[in-house]
Amino acid sequence: MNASLSPAESAALAAIDETAIAESLLALLAIPSVTGSAAESDAQHWLARRLERLDLDVDLWSMDLPDLRAQPDFPGSEAPRDEAWGLVATTTSGTDGPAVILQGHVDVVPPGDPARWIGDPFTPRTVGDIVHGRGACDMKAGVVANLAALEAIRASGVRLRGRVAAHFVVSEEDGGLGAYGTLRRGHTGDACVITEPTSGRLVTANAGSVTFRIEVSGQATHGSTRDAGVSAFDAYLPIHHALTRLETDRNTDPDPLFSQHRLPYALSVGTVHTGDWASSVPDLLVAEGRLGVRLDEDPAEAKSQFEQRVAETCASDPWLRNHPATVTWPGGHFASGKLPAGNPLRDLVSTAYADATTQPRPEECGAPYGSDLRLYAAAGIPTLQFGPGDVRLAHGPREQVPMIEVLAVTRTLVLTVLRAAGTR
Repeated sequence: MNASLSPAESAALAAIDETAIAESLLALLAIPSVTGSAAESDAQHWLARRLERLDLDVDLWSMDLPDLRAQPDFPGSEAPRDEAWGLVATTTSGTDGPAVILQGHVDVVPPGDPARWIGDPFTPRTVGDIVHGRGACDMKAGVVANLAALEAIRASGVRLRGRVAAHFVVSEEDGGLGAYGTLRRGHTGDACVITEPTSGRLVTANAGSVTFRIEVSGQATHGSTRDAGVSAFDAYLPIHHALTRLETDRNTDPDPLFSQHRLPYALSVGTVHTGDWASSVPDLLVAEGRLGVRLDEDPAEAKSQFEQRVAETCASDPWLRNHPATVTWPGGHFASGKLPAGNPLRDLVSTAYADATTQPRPEECGAPYGSDLRLYAAAGIPTLQFGPGDVRLAHGPREQVPMIEVLAVTRTLVLTVLRAAGTR
Protein backbone atom coordinates (compact mmCIF):
# COMPACT_ATOMS: atom_id res chain seq x y z
CA MET A 1 0.00 0.00 0.00
CA ASN A 2 1.26 3.47 -0.90
CA ALA A 3 2.01 5.22 2.42
CA SER A 4 1.02 8.58 0.92
CA LEU A 5 -2.58 7.45 0.41
CA SER A 6 -5.35 7.90 2.96
CA PRO A 7 -7.79 5.06 3.66
CA ALA A 8 -10.46 6.89 1.62
CA GLU A 9 -8.08 7.26 -1.32
CA SER A 10 -7.05 3.63 -1.19
CA ALA A 11 -10.70 2.57 -1.11
CA ALA A 12 -11.58 4.72 -4.12
CA LEU A 13 -8.62 3.45 -6.15
CA ALA A 14 -9.52 -0.13 -5.29
CA ALA A 15 -13.04 0.47 -6.62
CA ILE A 16 -11.82 1.24 -10.16
CA ASP A 17 -13.25 -1.42 -12.48
CA GLU A 18 -10.71 -2.02 -15.26
CA THR A 19 -12.98 -4.37 -17.18
CA ALA A 20 -15.83 -1.86 -17.15
CA ILE A 21 -13.47 0.88 -18.39
CA ALA A 22 -12.51 -1.20 -21.43
CA GLU A 23 -16.14 -2.09 -22.16
CA SER A 24 -17.24 1.53 -21.85
CA LEU A 25 -14.54 2.75 -24.21
CA LEU A 26 -15.42 0.20 -26.88
CA ALA A 27 -19.12 1.05 -26.61
CA LEU A 28 -18.51 4.80 -26.88
CA LEU A 29 -16.11 4.37 -29.82
CA ALA A 30 -18.79 2.45 -31.70
CA ILE A 31 -20.97 5.59 -31.74
CA PRO A 32 -19.82 7.53 -34.86
CA SER A 33 -20.17 10.93 -33.18
CA VAL A 34 -18.69 13.11 -35.90
CA THR A 35 -19.01 16.82 -35.15
CA GLY A 36 -22.46 18.07 -36.14
CA SER A 37 -23.92 14.62 -36.84
CA ALA A 38 -26.93 13.04 -35.17
CA ALA A 39 -24.60 10.48 -33.58
CA GLU A 40 -22.95 13.29 -31.63
CA SER A 41 -26.25 13.65 -29.78
CA ASP A 42 -26.50 9.86 -29.45
CA ALA A 43 -23.22 9.87 -27.55
CA GLN A 44 -24.51 12.51 -25.14
CA HIS A 45 -27.65 10.52 -24.41
CA TRP A 46 -25.61 7.32 -23.94
CA LEU A 47 -23.46 9.08 -21.36
CA ALA A 48 -26.50 10.62 -19.66
CA ARG A 49 -27.94 7.15 -19.07
CA ARG A 50 -24.67 6.04 -17.50
CA LEU A 51 -24.49 9.10 -15.27
CA GLU A 52 -28.08 8.70 -14.09
CA ARG A 53 -27.10 5.35 -12.54
CA LEU A 54 -24.73 7.19 -10.20
CA ASP A 55 -27.43 9.19 -8.41
CA LEU A 56 -26.00 12.43 -9.80
CA ASP A 57 -27.92 15.58 -10.63
CA VAL A 58 -27.98 15.19 -14.43
CA ASP A 59 -28.68 18.20 -16.63
CA LEU A 60 -29.23 17.11 -20.24
CA TRP A 61 -30.55 19.91 -22.42
CA SER A 62 -30.97 20.95 -26.03
CA MET A 63 -29.01 24.13 -26.59
CA ASP A 64 -30.65 27.20 -28.10
CA LEU A 65 -28.40 27.52 -31.14
CA PRO A 66 -29.80 30.80 -32.53
CA ASP A 67 -29.36 32.48 -29.14
CA LEU A 68 -25.79 31.20 -28.71
CA ARG A 69 -24.78 32.20 -32.24
CA ALA A 70 -26.14 35.70 -31.65
CA GLN A 71 -23.81 36.35 -28.70
CA PRO A 72 -20.92 38.74 -29.39
CA ASP A 73 -18.35 36.35 -27.89
CA PHE A 74 -19.64 33.22 -29.66
CA PRO A 75 -16.53 31.13 -30.44
CA GLY A 76 -17.59 30.23 -33.98
CA SER A 77 -18.26 26.88 -35.61
CA GLU A 78 -17.54 25.11 -38.88
CA ALA A 79 -19.69 21.98 -39.10
CA PRO A 80 -23.36 22.44 -40.04
CA ARG A 81 -25.70 21.33 -37.31
CA ASP A 82 -29.38 21.36 -36.37
CA GLU A 83 -28.93 20.56 -32.70
CA ALA A 84 -26.46 20.49 -29.84
CA TRP A 85 -26.97 18.75 -26.51
CA GLY A 86 -25.31 19.80 -23.30
CA LEU A 87 -24.64 17.33 -20.50
CA VAL A 88 -23.53 18.06 -16.94
CA ALA A 89 -23.74 15.66 -14.00
CA THR A 90 -23.03 16.93 -10.48
CA THR A 91 -22.81 15.21 -7.11
CA THR A 92 -25.79 16.12 -4.93
CA SER A 93 -24.07 16.03 -1.54
CA GLY A 94 -21.13 18.08 -0.39
CA THR A 95 -21.55 21.83 -0.24
CA ASP A 96 -18.75 22.98 2.07
CA GLY A 97 -15.77 22.37 -0.21
CA PRO A 98 -14.47 23.26 -3.68
CA ALA A 99 -16.27 22.24 -6.86
CA VAL A 100 -14.12 20.23 -9.28
CA ILE A 101 -14.93 19.80 -12.99
CA LEU A 102 -13.87 16.83 -15.13
CA GLN A 103 -14.41 17.82 -18.76
CA GLY A 104 -14.31 16.06 -22.10
CA HIS A 105 -15.78 16.32 -25.59
CA VAL A 106 -17.67 13.53 -27.31
CA ASP A 107 -17.37 14.75 -30.90
CA VAL A 108 -14.75 13.41 -33.29
CA VAL A 109 -13.49 14.46 -36.70
CA PRO A 110 -14.48 12.51 -39.85
CA PRO A 111 -12.39 9.39 -40.50
CA GLY A 112 -11.08 10.47 -43.91
CA ASP A 113 -10.17 7.86 -46.52
CA PRO A 114 -11.50 4.49 -45.25
CA ALA A 115 -8.83 2.66 -47.26
CA ARG A 116 -6.13 4.04 -44.96
CA TRP A 117 -7.69 2.35 -41.92
CA ILE A 118 -7.36 -1.27 -40.87
CA GLY A 119 -11.03 -2.14 -40.66
CA ASP A 120 -13.97 0.19 -40.01
CA PRO A 121 -12.93 3.37 -38.16
CA PHE A 122 -16.04 3.11 -35.98
CA THR A 123 -15.69 -0.59 -35.21
CA PRO A 124 -13.08 -0.42 -32.46
CA ARG A 125 -10.52 -3.18 -32.25
CA THR A 126 -8.13 -4.14 -29.49
CA VAL A 127 -4.63 -5.41 -30.13
CA GLY A 128 -2.96 -6.36 -26.88
CA ASP A 129 -3.27 -3.31 -24.63
CA ILE A 130 -4.00 -0.90 -27.50
CA VAL A 131 -7.48 0.20 -28.57
CA HIS A 132 -7.82 1.45 -32.14
CA GLY A 133 -10.60 3.55 -33.68
CA ARG A 134 -11.69 7.07 -34.52
CA GLY A 135 -11.88 9.02 -31.28
CA ALA A 136 -9.76 6.55 -29.30
CA CYS A 137 -7.37 9.23 -28.02
CA ASP A 138 -9.22 12.39 -29.12
CA MET A 139 -10.86 12.07 -26.79
CA LYS A 140 -13.21 9.28 -25.87
CA ALA A 141 -10.56 7.58 -23.72
CA GLY A 142 -10.47 10.77 -21.66
CA VAL A 143 -14.26 10.91 -21.46
CA VAL A 144 -14.35 7.31 -20.23
CA ALA A 145 -11.63 8.07 -17.66
CA ASN A 146 -13.82 10.89 -16.30
CA LEU A 147 -16.81 8.58 -16.11
CA ALA A 148 -14.79 5.78 -14.50
CA ALA A 149 -13.41 8.11 -11.82
CA LEU A 150 -16.93 9.15 -10.84
CA GLU A 151 -18.07 5.52 -10.79
CA ALA A 152 -15.15 4.47 -8.58
CA ILE A 153 -15.71 7.27 -6.06
CA ARG A 154 -19.38 6.36 -5.77
CA ALA A 155 -18.68 2.62 -5.53
CA SER A 156 -16.15 3.18 -2.75
CA GLY A 157 -18.70 4.97 -0.57
CA VAL A 158 -16.31 7.88 0.02
CA ARG A 159 -18.19 11.09 0.81
CA LEU A 160 -16.95 14.41 -0.53
CA ARG A 161 -16.99 17.73 1.28
CA GLY A 162 -17.16 19.61 -1.99
CA ARG A 163 -18.72 18.74 -5.33
CA VAL A 164 -17.52 17.14 -8.53
CA ALA A 165 -19.16 17.65 -11.90
CA ALA A 166 -18.68 15.97 -15.27
CA HIS A 167 -19.01 18.33 -18.23
CA PHE A 168 -19.43 16.35 -21.43
CA VAL A 169 -19.61 18.63 -24.45
CA VAL A 170 -20.10 18.61 -28.20
CA SER A 171 -18.58 20.72 -30.98
CA GLU A 172 -15.10 21.05 -29.49
CA GLU A 173 -13.50 20.11 -32.79
CA ASP A 174 -15.02 23.05 -34.65
CA GLY A 175 -14.87 25.89 -32.15
CA GLY A 176 -16.15 25.02 -28.68
CA LEU A 177 -19.89 25.61 -28.96
CA GLY A 178 -20.59 22.86 -26.40
CA ALA A 179 -18.31 24.25 -23.70
CA TYR A 180 -19.49 27.79 -24.46
CA GLY A 181 -23.14 26.80 -24.04
CA THR A 182 -22.38 24.83 -20.87
CA LEU A 183 -20.69 27.79 -19.22
CA ARG A 184 -23.46 30.19 -20.31
CA ARG A 185 -26.00 27.86 -18.68
CA GLY A 186 -24.29 28.61 -15.37
CA HIS A 187 -22.32 25.43 -14.80
CA THR A 188 -19.09 26.48 -13.15
CA GLY A 189 -16.51 25.35 -10.60
CA ASP A 190 -13.30 26.11 -8.76
CA ALA A 191 -10.97 23.99 -10.89
CA CYS A 192 -11.19 21.98 -14.12
CA VAL A 193 -9.25 19.07 -15.58
CA ILE A 194 -9.79 18.42 -19.30
CA THR A 195 -8.73 14.92 -20.28
CA GLU A 196 -7.47 15.68 -23.78
CA PRO A 197 -4.56 13.46 -24.89
CA THR A 198 -1.32 14.83 -23.43
CA SER A 199 1.22 12.00 -23.89
CA GLY A 200 1.87 11.78 -20.17
CA ARG A 201 2.54 15.51 -19.82
CA LEU A 202 0.69 18.20 -17.92
CA VAL A 203 -0.59 20.78 -20.41
CA THR A 204 -1.08 24.13 -18.70
CA ALA A 205 -1.31 26.37 -21.77
CA ASN A 206 -2.78 26.24 -25.26
CA ALA A 207 -1.96 28.26 -28.29
CA GLY A 208 -4.99 29.47 -30.18
CA SER A 209 -6.04 29.43 -33.81
CA VAL A 210 -8.40 31.15 -36.21
CA THR A 211 -9.67 29.95 -39.56
CA PHE A 212 -8.94 32.09 -42.60
CA ARG A 213 -10.24 32.20 -46.17
CA ILE A 214 -8.34 33.89 -49.01
CA GLU A 215 -10.01 34.57 -52.35
CA VAL A 216 -7.80 35.41 -55.33
CA SER A 217 -9.16 36.54 -58.69
CA GLY A 218 -7.79 35.70 -62.11
CA GLN A 219 -8.91 36.23 -65.69
CA ALA A 220 -10.45 33.28 -67.47
CA THR A 221 -9.64 32.26 -71.02
CA HIS A 222 -9.22 29.11 -73.06
CA GLY A 223 -6.36 26.94 -71.89
CA SER A 224 -4.72 27.07 -75.33
CA THR A 225 -4.44 30.86 -75.06
CA ARG A 226 -3.53 31.06 -71.41
CA ASP A 227 -1.23 34.01 -72.08
CA ALA A 228 -4.36 36.04 -72.82
CA GLY A 229 -5.63 35.46 -69.28
CA VAL A 230 -4.34 35.26 -65.71
CA SER A 231 -4.47 32.06 -63.71
CA ALA A 232 -5.83 32.58 -60.20
CA PHE A 233 -3.58 29.70 -59.16
CA ASP A 234 -0.45 31.50 -60.37
CA ALA A 235 -1.67 34.75 -58.80
CA TYR A 236 -2.04 33.00 -55.44
CA LEU A 237 1.51 31.62 -55.29
CA PRO A 238 3.21 34.87 -54.12
CA ILE A 239 0.69 35.00 -51.27
CA HIS A 240 1.43 31.40 -50.31
CA HIS A 241 5.16 32.10 -50.14
CA ALA A 242 4.50 35.24 -48.08
CA LEU A 243 2.47 33.18 -45.59
CA THR A 244 5.39 30.79 -45.17
CA ARG A 245 7.59 33.74 -44.23
CA LEU A 246 4.89 35.06 -41.87
CA GLU A 247 4.81 31.72 -40.08
CA THR A 248 8.58 31.91 -39.54
CA ASP A 249 8.30 35.43 -38.16
CA ARG A 250 5.48 34.55 -35.77
CA ASN A 251 7.37 31.56 -34.34
CA THR A 252 10.40 33.57 -33.27
CA ASP A 253 11.07 33.38 -29.51
CA PRO A 254 7.96 31.48 -28.33
CA ASP A 255 6.97 31.08 -24.68
CA PRO A 256 9.23 28.56 -22.85
CA LEU A 257 6.22 26.26 -22.33
CA PHE A 258 6.35 25.59 -26.08
CA SER A 259 10.08 24.91 -26.28
CA GLN A 260 9.54 21.30 -27.38
CA HIS A 261 7.53 22.39 -30.43
CA ARG A 262 9.33 23.54 -33.56
CA LEU A 263 6.19 25.36 -34.72
CA PRO A 264 4.01 26.21 -31.71
CA TYR A 265 2.01 28.70 -33.78
CA ALA A 266 1.66 26.93 -37.10
CA LEU A 267 0.12 28.54 -40.19
CA SER A 268 -1.35 25.85 -42.40
CA VAL A 269 -3.25 26.07 -45.68
CA GLY A 270 -5.67 23.16 -45.50
CA THR A 271 -7.72 23.45 -48.69
CA VAL A 272 -7.16 25.09 -52.09
CA HIS A 273 -9.96 25.13 -54.63
CA THR A 274 -9.64 26.61 -58.10
CA GLY A 275 -10.96 26.10 -61.60
CA ASP A 276 -14.04 24.42 -62.98
CA TRP A 277 -12.79 23.08 -66.31
CA ALA A 278 -9.50 21.48 -67.34
CA SER A 279 -9.23 23.52 -70.54
CA SER A 280 -9.97 26.86 -68.89
CA VAL A 281 -7.63 29.24 -67.10
CA PRO A 282 -9.14 29.55 -63.61
CA ASP A 283 -10.52 32.94 -62.62
CA LEU A 284 -10.96 32.26 -58.87
CA LEU A 285 -8.97 30.49 -56.18
CA VAL A 286 -10.19 29.96 -52.63
CA ALA A 287 -7.68 28.86 -49.98
CA GLU A 288 -8.64 28.08 -46.39
CA GLY A 289 -6.50 27.23 -43.41
CA ARG A 290 -5.63 27.94 -39.80
CA LEU A 291 -3.49 30.66 -38.31
CA GLY A 292 -1.87 29.91 -34.96
CA VAL A 293 -2.52 32.47 -32.21
CA ARG A 294 0.37 33.04 -29.81
CA LEU A 295 0.02 32.65 -26.07
CA ASP A 296 -1.52 35.81 -24.56
CA GLU A 297 -2.02 37.31 -28.02
CA ASP A 298 -5.33 38.95 -28.91
CA PRO A 299 -6.69 36.98 -31.89
CA ALA A 300 -7.56 40.34 -33.47
CA GLU A 301 -3.84 41.20 -33.54
CA ALA A 302 -3.01 37.88 -35.21
CA LYS A 303 -5.67 38.54 -37.85
CA SER A 304 -4.33 42.05 -38.42
CA GLN A 305 -0.79 40.76 -39.03
CA PHE A 306 -2.11 38.18 -41.47
CA GLU A 307 -4.20 40.70 -43.39
CA GLN A 308 -1.32 43.16 -43.51
CA ARG A 309 1.06 40.55 -44.95
CA VAL A 310 -1.46 39.62 -47.65
CA ALA A 311 -2.04 43.29 -48.45
CA GLU A 312 1.71 43.99 -48.71
CA THR A 313 2.11 41.04 -51.07
CA CYS A 314 -0.72 42.24 -53.26
CA ALA A 315 0.70 45.78 -53.37
CA SER A 316 4.02 44.49 -54.73
CA ASP A 317 2.55 42.24 -57.43
CA PRO A 318 1.58 43.60 -60.91
CA TRP A 319 -1.70 41.65 -61.08
CA LEU A 320 -2.69 41.63 -57.43
CA ARG A 321 -2.04 45.36 -57.09
CA ASN A 322 -5.18 46.04 -59.13
CA HIS A 323 -6.98 42.83 -58.16
CA PRO A 324 -6.19 42.41 -54.45
CA ALA A 325 -7.03 39.20 -52.65
CA THR A 326 -9.74 39.28 -50.00
CA VAL A 327 -9.37 37.77 -46.54
CA THR A 328 -12.27 36.64 -44.35
CA TRP A 329 -12.43 34.69 -41.08
CA PRO A 330 -15.04 31.90 -41.12
CA GLY A 331 -15.20 28.93 -38.77
CA GLY A 332 -13.76 28.33 -35.33
CA HIS A 333 -12.20 31.05 -33.21
CA PHE A 334 -9.74 29.75 -30.60
CA ALA A 335 -8.03 32.24 -28.32
CA SER A 336 -5.04 31.04 -26.35
CA GLY A 337 -5.42 30.10 -22.70
CA LYS A 338 -3.34 29.09 -19.71
CA LEU A 339 -3.39 28.11 -16.08
CA PRO A 340 -2.36 31.09 -13.93
CA ALA A 341 1.19 30.97 -12.60
CA GLY A 342 1.37 29.50 -9.11
CA ASN A 343 -2.12 27.99 -9.20
CA PRO A 344 -2.27 24.93 -6.90
CA LEU A 345 -4.05 22.77 -9.50
CA ARG A 346 -0.71 22.20 -11.24
CA ASP A 347 0.90 20.56 -8.20
CA LEU A 348 -2.31 18.84 -7.17
CA VAL A 349 -2.62 16.88 -10.41
CA SER A 350 1.13 16.24 -10.66
CA THR A 351 1.26 14.80 -7.16
CA ALA A 352 -1.91 12.79 -7.70
CA TYR A 353 -0.35 11.16 -10.77
CA ALA A 354 2.88 10.36 -8.92
CA ASP A 355 1.00 8.88 -5.96
CA ALA A 356 -1.46 6.94 -8.12
CA THR A 357 1.16 5.39 -10.40
CA THR A 358 4.44 5.58 -8.38
CA GLN A 359 5.91 7.26 -11.47
CA PRO A 360 7.76 10.62 -11.59
CA ARG A 361 5.67 13.76 -11.71
CA PRO A 362 4.68 14.64 -15.29
CA GLU A 363 6.52 17.30 -17.26
CA GLU A 364 4.69 20.61 -17.72
CA CYS A 365 4.30 22.01 -21.22
CA GLY A 366 2.08 23.96 -23.58
CA ALA A 367 0.13 22.57 -26.54
CA PRO A 368 0.18 24.18 -30.01
CA TYR A 369 -3.53 23.63 -30.64
CA GLY A 370 -6.65 25.30 -29.32
CA SER A 371 -9.06 23.57 -26.97
CA ASP A 372 -11.87 24.20 -24.51
CA LEU A 373 -9.24 25.15 -21.94
CA ARG A 374 -9.35 28.75 -23.12
CA LEU A 375 -13.12 29.01 -22.54
CA TYR A 376 -12.93 27.73 -18.96
CA ALA A 377 -9.88 29.89 -18.25
CA ALA A 378 -11.67 32.94 -19.66
CA ALA A 379 -14.57 32.17 -17.30
CA GLY A 380 -12.17 32.41 -14.36
CA ILE A 381 -11.89 28.65 -13.78
CA PRO A 382 -8.30 27.42 -13.35
CA THR A 383 -7.92 24.70 -15.98
CA LEU A 384 -5.31 22.29 -17.28
CA GLN A 385 -5.22 19.25 -19.55
CA PHE A 386 -4.12 15.77 -18.58
CA GLY A 387 -5.38 12.73 -20.42
CA PRO A 388 -4.56 9.43 -22.13
CA GLY A 389 -3.17 9.14 -25.62
CA ASP A 390 -0.77 10.86 -28.01
CA VAL A 391 -2.24 13.86 -29.85
CA ARG A 392 0.05 13.13 -32.81
CA LEU A 393 -2.15 10.12 -33.55
CA ALA A 394 -5.39 12.12 -33.33
CA HIS A 395 -7.28 12.93 -36.55
CA GLY A 396 -5.38 10.20 -38.42
CA PRO A 397 -5.99 6.59 -39.51
CA ARG A 398 -3.66 5.22 -36.82
CA GLU A 399 -5.62 6.73 -33.94
CA GLN A 400 -5.21 4.57 -30.83
CA VAL A 401 -4.82 4.65 -27.07
CA PRO A 402 -3.07 2.29 -24.61
CA MET A 403 -5.42 1.04 -21.91
CA ILE A 404 -2.61 1.36 -19.35
CA GLU A 405 -2.73 5.13 -19.93
CA VAL A 406 -6.51 5.24 -19.56
CA LEU A 407 -6.18 3.46 -16.22
CA ALA A 408 -3.35 5.75 -15.05
CA VAL A 409 -5.41 8.85 -15.86
CA THR A 410 -8.47 7.38 -14.11
CA ARG A 411 -6.43 6.77 -10.97
CA THR A 412 -5.01 10.29 -11.17
CA LEU A 413 -8.48 11.79 -11.50
CA VAL A 414 -9.76 9.87 -8.49
CA LEU A 415 -7.02 11.27 -6.27
CA THR A 416 -7.34 14.73 -7.80
CA VAL A 417 -11.06 14.87 -7.03
CA LEU A 418 -10.71 13.53 -3.47
CA ARG A 419 -7.90 15.94 -2.64
CA ALA A 420 -9.42 18.97 -4.34
CA ALA A 421 -12.99 18.53 -3.07
CA GLY A 422 -11.98 17.02 0.26
CA THR A 423 -13.47 14.02 2.03
CA ARG A 424 -15.64 13.68 5.12
